[in-house]
Amino acid sequence: MSAFYGRFERGHAQGLRLQSTHYCPGCGHGLVHKYLADAIEALGVQDRTVAISPVGCAVFLYHYLDVGNTQAAHGRAPAVAIGHKLANPESVVVSYQGDGDLASIGLGEIMHSASLGIPLSVVFVNNAVYGMTGGQLAPTTLLGQRTATSPRGRDAHMGRPLRMAELIAQLEAPVYVERVALFDAKQRVRAAKAIEKALRLQVENVGFSFVEVLTECPTHLGLTPQEAERWVKEQMLPAFPLGVKKDAPGEGWGRFPTPSFEPGAVLTAIGATEEPPRRHASGFPRALFGPEIGVKLAGAGGDGAQTAALLLARAAVNEGFDATHIPSYGPESRGGTSYADVRLADGEVLSPDVPAPHVLVAFNAPSLAKFGPAVVAGGVVVYDSAVVREPPALPRGVRAVGVPCAEIALALGQPRVKNTVALGALQAATGIFPEATFLAALEHALHGKRHLVTVNEEAFRRGARAVGR
Repeated sequence: MSAFYGRFERGHAQGLRLQSTHYCPGCGHGLVHKYLADAIEALGVQDRTVAISPVGCAVFLYHYLDVGNTQAAHGRAPAVAIGHKLANPESVVVSYQGDGDLASIGLGEIMHSASLGIPLSVVFVNNAVYGMTGGQLAPTTLLGQRTATSPRGRDAHMGRPLRMAELIAQLEAPVYVERVALFDAKQRVRAAKAIEKALRLQVENVGFSFVEVLTECPTHLGLTPQEAERWVKEQMLPAFPLGVKKDAPGEGWGRFPTPSFEPGAVLTAIGATEEPPRRHASGFPRALFGPEIGVKLAGAGGDGAQTAALLLARAAVNEGFDATHIPSYGPESRGGTSYADVRLADGEVLSPDVPAPHVLVAFNAPSLAKFGPAVVAGGVVVYDSAVVREPPALPRGVRAVGVPCAEIALALGQPRVKNTVALGALQAATGIFPEATFLAALEHALHGKRHLVTVNEEAFRRGARAVGR
């Protein structure tokens, strides 16, 4: 059975283009695909193989190989590959990447995965240019080579080309590293053998393998396929010498533990139980803002906005409702504003971001100034009046509730509990959930640390009481 799909139809194309490949004439990707498919067939692992393709020309792999396929974000294929391998140790995982992907934005991922060394197979297609996105300078672009972003040729001020095979080979963990090419029949045979070996070492559970393939990109070189093959031979080989860079299988990894996906085992691993939490709310608080509520919590780094947001989301989940929590840590988080969006829904949260919150909890003036104008009519703003002495004008119909969160926390001898004070104020100002809902979430989060539970419960209650003053 072929590892290729029996029939390929190209999107919305018509006529001959309907079943033509995505690749330009003379592109090396097609050959590499064939060698990869041949290796999968020869090893008999089609039903176990997962191919990871990221952004760039490499992404089209999933159109052709009839195996498990996952598309990763730009540069993240090795990290996704590790996830697949650890989740299913019997799988044969191939990370298929181009030079702009692996050696640029993905440099950290490939180095860390190679250093980890678990059995994976990486096929690295190096054509010395960003192919899909317009022919820009790549990490592997040669000195003197002209690209869309180096029209006069790459010079030393732009850095020198990265020799990824050599970089990977000097790490301790990888067991096999080789650089091959495609410019003549002899090199293609070597490339096919190298790719098969990389997969076989994974099938045998030996370790991490890396095959770099020098390929042609006639389109961005502005050459015919034949001229591009000659260019690879004459220009790329001096910078990227072919051959085995490392071949040291060692003792192998042995048998990987198979993870359990049974709900009970997963819950135990995260310190939870299958016993449902006690519910305190009589229903979703539709009377406030309808079947879905958006809450934004914002402050400076260290104010506890992220923790408060997580507690709010957990409180909603404990009551049986859908909830999402998205943290945002911008570069301004120290002294400016970092924030978290929380969505609560009676049914299912369809969009987790909160551009126009029903409720805003602001711990400092920049956060209130930034997000206050976006609060919807009829919404509520809870702010720390110990920090924000003169709140700005808010949209008509928005109710502002000032509570001295920092002062209350300081009076308790625990300045860090001002976020819990704010949660108490949020509960009292909106009635979003009963007090018991929040206190149960607090107790669970603190894992029975009685002294912390006590002070946080008191902080919550004082925050609630401060709303009525």
